[in-house]
Amino acid sequence: MELEDINTVAVLGAGNMGHGIAEVAAIAGYDVNMRDIKDEFVQNGYDQIKWSLGKLAENDQLSEEEADAALERVTPLVDMSEAVADADFVIEAVPEKMEIKKEVYTELEEAAPDHTVFATNTSSLSITELAEVTERPERFCGMHFFNPPVRMPLVEVISGAESTEETLTLTEELAEDFDKTPVRVHKDSPGFIVNRILVPLMNEAAWLVSNDEATIAEVDSTTKFGMGLPMGSFELGDQVGNDVSYHVLEYMHEVLGEAYEPAPLLEEKVENEELGKKTGKGFYDYEDGDGAQIPSDQQSEFVEERLLATMANEAAKLIGGDVAPPESIDEAVQLGAGFPDGPVKLVDDYGLETLHETLEEAYEETDHERYAPAEYLAERAERGGLYESDGDSDEVDFEAIRVEYPGDRVGHIVLDRPHRMNTISDELLEELSAAIDLLEDDDEVRAILLTGEGEKAFSAGADVQSMAGDGADPIEGQELSRLGQSTFGKLEACDLPVVAGIDGFCLGGGMELATCADMRVASERSQFGQPELNLGLLPGWGGTQRLKHIVGEGRAKEIILTAERYDAETMADYGFVNDVVDNDDLQDRALELATDLAGGPPIAQKFTKRAMLAGRDDTEAGLEYEASAFGHLMATDDLMEGVMAFMGDEEPDFQGK
Repeated sequence: MELEDINTVAVLGAGNMGHGIAEVAAIAGYDVNMRDIKDEFVQNGYDQIKWSLGKLAENDQLSEEEADAALERVTPLVDMSEAVADADFVIEAVPEKMEIKKEVYTELEEAAPDHTVFATNTSSLSITELAEVTERPERFCGMHFFNPPVRMPLVEVISGAESTEETLTLTEELAEDFDKTPVRVHKDSPGFIVNRILVPLMNEAAWLVSNDEATIAEVDSTTKFGMGLPMGSFELGDQVGNDVSYHVLEYMHEVLGEAYEPAPLLEEKVENEELGKKTGKGFYDYEDGDGAQIPSDQQSEFVEERLLATMANEAAKLIGGDVAPPESIDEAVQLGAGFPDGPVKLVDDYGLETLHETLEEAYEETDHERYAPAEYLAERAERGGLYESDGDSDEVDFEAIRVEYPGDRVGHIVLDRPHRMNTISDELLEELSAAIDLLEDDDEVRAILLTGEGEKAFSAGADVQSMAGDGADPIEGQELSRLGQSTFGKLEACDLPVVAGIDGFCLGGGMELATCADMRVASERSQFGQPELNLGLLPGWGGTQRLKHIVGEGRAKEIILTAERYDAETMADYGFVNDVVDNDDLQDRALELATDLAGGPPIAQKFTKRAMLAGRDDTEAGLEYEASAFGHLMATDDLMEGVMAFMGDEEPDFQGK
């Protein structure tokens, strides 16, 4: 079956995940049969879809017409035969109990057409065991969405023992058509990727507290502010539901052994029905208390090392067991859990050898299997990290950006953090600085094109989450400001012409970055703004100084002091954007402009940029530089090339000599 053969998708289950998946499929243009066992269940799911589509339209993420059309494509049903009679693809999202799912698949197998592909949304149960209930294990796989499906970009596509490559590829293509990012899980292993990292991490946090080695405050302060993760471990447990974490651990414990024994504290919470936000109380009190109030100053190096060691061990088991490679693990956890960096990168950066020693010492002290180092971890600790490296390459390894060479003497820097709206972290600043040096040192590169990955954002600003701890200290805040000022200043002062291709949000630090380009091309859907004052801050990466030189001081004050957003046409009227193009034409037009600049005379371009920069605050200094540069250019080969080409009505071929 090909993707174009899929017309109708059946979703079994109308709960939070089921109705969310049904909504995603309907928005993508598929006819959707949403089925549950009772009228009230399926009607409630339908009402939730209607409400959600209304919110998307209200927030201009869909038009009213698109929202209405999507709702019309959803049919709520109770009868299984009616729900799947014309289904080309079935996504099961019933409760996470093996016996319930098996009953559903027994009934489904009898009612579904022979060509229909089955996919389960299970978060941890065995794909292979579920497939055995059917007569089509080769057309059965996992398709694990994350909650809420409408917002979360990740879909884990999991292979069962008999899943064919055709089935897995089709499922990945369908996920992409749903506007999701599929990540392949090559082996059917409990927890797959994201839960295999997160759940043992949360369990280790509970063990530390159970054993009086740390407090909840110390663990969550370390997790959120020390490690820079989106939530504290216990805060996340309350968000997910402590019963959910516990049941996943129970399954892992049953299948994988004693290393996944649930911590006594977690077991106690489940027994007391303190399941988190959904019951009003978990590790934190959400009814009579203030919820998750996490201190920023109780971080513990001991806690960080234990948690990272647990993360390293689980990642090593996944890689060594051929479940997923390092790149897939990092991508999945960043997309599915919002980590600022992937777990493999985190543990490699910390020092895999140190974390391996931490596990060995803890295993010797406790004799608990959760600390037993994986064989692959020991092997890679000796070689420096979980990411493979031949040690012979002189190329710079980038994580937060990409450097590409699309041809015609253009070096292309891509801000590559789409899961974080291409927000700017300390790491991205450092890599951007290195990329500018790399391209300036490359004789084959004559211009730089700067864009953001994806259609949602050029850059939505500073990654406040990963920098959360920095702002707490004035000295560290100054250092962060100076790091951004230095990096952006390097881009502005770069001898190569720089074109920013802006698509989507260009806000805060992202707009300050775009300000440092020589020219800016924007798509019609782009939005601009300096919202820092809404946060009680001010633009700290040069925005208070550079913007006024482009749009004038009055407009600069308007943009910064009002903290409002502006569309691309308005910013073109203000003189900030050089060209506004159709959304689909942005990449081509930006590359075309960069290519044109790359064909220009590099020495003259360099001196022009330097003269303009020198004269920004001192016209006399600028004029002096201009005169000196003019004299220098009179003696270059490029001048003769330009004159001869002009006289012959030809295109010059400047060599930079």
